[in-house]
This record gives sequence, C-alpha cells and structure tokens, in this order.
Amino acid sequence: MASRLNPYITFAGDARQAMEFYKEVLGGTLTLNTYGEYGQQDTPMADKIMHGMLETPSGFTLMGADTPTGDHNPGNNFSVSLSGDDEAELRGYWEKLSEGASVTVPLDKQMWGDVFGMCTDRFGITWMINIAGQGG
Repeated sequence: MASRLNPYITFAGDARQAMEFYKEVLGGTLTLNTYGEYGQQDTPMADKIMHGMLETPSGFTLMGADTPTGDHNPGNNFSVSLSGDDEAELRGYWEKLSEGASVTVPLDKQMWGDVFGMCTDRFGITWMINIAGQGG
C-alpha cells in the first residue's frame, strides 16, 4: 500500500454521527472502530469512536475519532495523518517531523498492532504516523 496523507479530525463524542454525515456527502466506504473493540469495554468511552476512516470513490480519505481527553476545541481539532506500510519511508518522516517537536505518543507498537506515534511539530501542527502491520 502506498503511504497516504490526510486530515484527521477529533470530535467531542459525536464522531459516529459526523463520519456518517460525511459519508452521505462524499460517498464511499466508512469503517468505524470503537474504544470498546480495543480493550476499553468497561469505560464511558466504550461505544465512542476510537478510529473512523472514510474512503471515497474520488480518492479522498478522511479520518476521525472521539477525543478521550475532553479537551475538544473546535477549530483546533484536527491533525495530519501519514499512514501506510512502508516502514522505512514512514519512520523517515517521523524522524524529521519529530525533530524539535513535542512528542505526545512515541513511535511504538500500539494495542491495535500497528506502530504509531504522534507529535506537534515546531510550527504547531499535530502529526500522526501509523505504520501498518509492524510489530515494533
């Protein structure tokens, strides 16, 4: 799979409704995964969206999730996602983007099985890197 770059939007508990709306507008295939599916069954977030992805016939990709921290700020509720399975390419992007950045999640294996990291670069842009199928 080629690496992709797309927006990632966070929501204050209504990610399911928002992503379903965007599917109505843009068409395509919508995949939604809840926090409960990834080990948080007995929490208030169990039915909330941990990760949603809309892929459209026009080649658009939009990702979104409910923020688990409660610090939702409309207008500042997005980041840029880089994802794919080319480990060398994506690790290279991570190394460059995280230099001088504030790293919120170190690039490491996550509960869903991929390697993931998140940082806010020196210009204030939040980046998420996900390397599919890598065991860390």
